[in-house]
Amino acid sequence: MEIKKLENSSVQLTLTLGAAAIEEDYSKTIKDYAKKLTLKGFRPGKAPLSLIESKYGDAIREEVTFRLMEKNLTDSYKDMDAKDRPLPYSTPELQNEESLLPFKPNTDVTYSVIYDVLPQVKLPEYKGLEIEYEAKKVTEKDVNEEIERLRQQNAMVIAKNGAIADGDIVTLDYVELDADGKEMESTKRDDFTFTVGSSYNFYKLDKDIIGMKKGDSSVIEKTYGDDSGMGTDYLGKTVKIKVTVKEVKIKEVPALDDDFAQDVKDEYKTVADLLKATKKQLEDAAENENKSAKLDAIVNSLLEKTEIAVPKSMVEAQLESDWQNFISRFGMNEADVLKIMGAQGGSKEQFLETRRADTLQNIKAQLIIEQVKEEQKYEVKEDELAEELKNYGEDITKDSPNYESMKIYAEDDIKFRKARDFLLENNTFKAATKKAAKAEKADEKKEPAKKETTTKKD
Repeated sequence: MEIKKLENSSVQLTLTLGAAAIEEDYSKTIKDYAKKLTLKGFRPGKAPLSLIESKYGDAIREEVTFRLMEKNLTDSYKDMDAKDRPLPYSTPELQNEESLLPFKPNTDVTYSVIYDVLPQVKLPEYKGLEIEYEAKKVTEKDVNEEIERLRQQNAMVIAKNGAIADGDIVTLDYVELDADGKEMESTKRDDFTFTVGSSYNFYKLDKDIIGMKKGDSSVIEKTYGDDSGMGTDYLGKTVKIKVTVKEVKIKEVPALDDDFAQDVKDEYKTVADLLKATKKQLEDAAENENKSAKLDAIVNSLLEKTEIAVPKSMVEAQLESDWQNFISRFGMNEADVLKIMGAQGGSKEQFLETRRADTLQNIKAQLIIEQVKEEQKYEVKEDELAEELKNYGEDITKDSPNYESMKIYAEDDIKFRKARDFLLENNTFKAATKKAAKAEKADEKKEPAKKETTTKKD
């Protein structure tokens, strides 16, 4: 076995498969074929072995040799250091296959494969550094926005008898008509609900349905220009869409008063209680956000001084995972998502390309922390492991059939968190105001803030 390091975290592994192993398997396999094959002039399984070998020998030898080469490759991983084994999503590629064929009898086969391995990371000093990070500070504006979100969340949706207006919630059926006025079944959608003005509907019907009422039907003719956002398939195209309004509803947002505070949570008796608790929640969230900002800052600082050759297979695997997560949020199959994206001028390739740089950076950040984890050689205590396994949402004990595999995942998660905490505890962090907050403060100096007032419900 010979391992040669290549560029970009790849290796070339060269192995030799012995002739004796090939001949043994070849002999057994061709005899098995002889029992099943039917050749003209012979009863099933009675054809001479020499005839079968002359007719099918080369193909059988090729089948046997490739099978043994693959097993030989898999077996070789057991004798390797972990750093030399292929990544789970990197398929070893056989090199110079043509030069190996045809396989000759009683001859060793020496072959090479190339695959990606986990990148090796040589860290700079990662303790005792002074790092500046952008700090999140909770403002009165943040509190007010969160209160408004709670009001919208607790709004009641009630039926509306009047005409559709901007901001109403409508449910409608729609279908595109062809040149003869017939419905195009593939474009039909029933009971589609959206908020007017959000443009969250395929044909961008928001302005066209204003003034319609529940039960109304209409054929809307639209021509999509450059600013329509409909993509090349509809650019400059005029279409007719038949629309039937099924429901019209409006949101009734509650007033900010003591009754509303009590509706949010029984323990809140007044608006003041709600405001105080909301501010505390936001401050707790900001503390977690600042912790993440510190970690990002120290990792980015280390990345500036570290060369990491991330293999392509690692990036592509993560991008594909991101794509599948993206599709799942739509609740549709991939084909339908691609159709919608195509109508808007987008594609899977564009989606992946816009995320490639960030994905590469995120992988490098993960590898930095992984290397800290390896260098610090953390141990996991029994009570830590038991507590972590509880978070996996299963009743996992040592008697569980999947205990060993879940234990490995749990221990790795614990060690990874310890590495993150190590970076936070062993470096000094200096808070800096976020750029957005700086700009906001500058705007406040230019224009005095308007005092917000609330009216208490009688």
